[in-house]
Amino acid sequence: MENVLSRPQIRCLVALICCALWGSAFPCIKIGYEWLNITTVGSQILFAGYRFFMAGAVTFAVGCIVERRILRIKRDSAPHVMGLGFLQTTVEYVFFYIGMSNITGTKGSIINGSSTFFAILLAHFLVKDERLTWKKTLGCIIGFAGVVLVNIDGFAGGGISFMGEGMMLISTAAYGASSTIVKLISHRGTPMAITAYQLMFGGFLIIVIGLASGGHIEGFELKSVLLLAYMVFISAAAFSLWTALLKYNPVGKVTIYGFCIPVFGVIMSGIFLGENIFSIESLAALVCVCAGIIIVDRQDEGEENGNCKG
Repeated sequence: MENVLSRPQIRCLVALICCALWGSAFPCIKIGYEWLNITTVGSQILFAGYRFFMAGAVTFAVGCIVERRILRIKRDSAPHVMGLGFLQTTVEYVFFYIGMSNITGTKGSIINGSSTFFAILLAHFLVKDERLTWKKTLGCIIGFAGVVLVNIDGFAGGGISFMGEGMMLISTAAYGASSTIVKLISHRGTPMAITAYQLMFGGFLIIVIGLASGGHIEGFELKSVLLLAYMVFISAAAFSLWTALLKYNPVGKVTIYGFCIPVFGVIMSGIFLGENIFSIESLAALVCVCAGIIIVDRQDEGEENGNCKG
């Protein structure tokens, strides 16, 4: 597994699949709010809790079949995995779902793209051999410029809100931190075991928070059930693959592909939500985010045999 996932072409393909799945989640969340008439914060949080707890359960079941054993983690590893679940699932997605209810899918996906830079910065301090170079610094500056550009109308007219853009930035920071933590604890279990337990624990906490906040969801129909099933698949598949990539590769070489999340998110928001993805601000923001990550990626040219194109 290590030899396969550490190959540049395979790493690129798997990372792009993860980013495409996560990018599709932006319009799915907005559509889910509409189909299930979810309007309160408690219900938004509860919706997230259902998704992630079920994703953990599905990952656990599939992992037991794939590994031909009951997935377990060692007792001394439990606090680390549960801590990851609290940060990567509970904290990240409570803020994510609230934020997505107050901004467009396009803007949310672009802001979310800055998670790559949080991961690179934190890896410099926490992971050996992940030092911050001038190219990484330049890439981070250019990438964050994209976050500013997509909010330029808000800066001009006072349209930025803590419950919208603010929540998304907190969620993004939590994701960046959790990517580094995954690398640090990846030796404590198989990728599917870590993913299953952190999703179930984090999802359970989200459900508790949603119910305590007065959350209530009803009116499930076939289309909304299928939508929720797809969102469960997104989390189960993407987190399992991403955890495996981080286990066998440097943080920077994996999170670098995070620039594709806003690209996929913007395109899919335009297709499924009818949002205007061709505004000057959105296109300029995408260019900056992509350029920043490409600059960071280019520093590793020549270190590996083969390149990932596309």
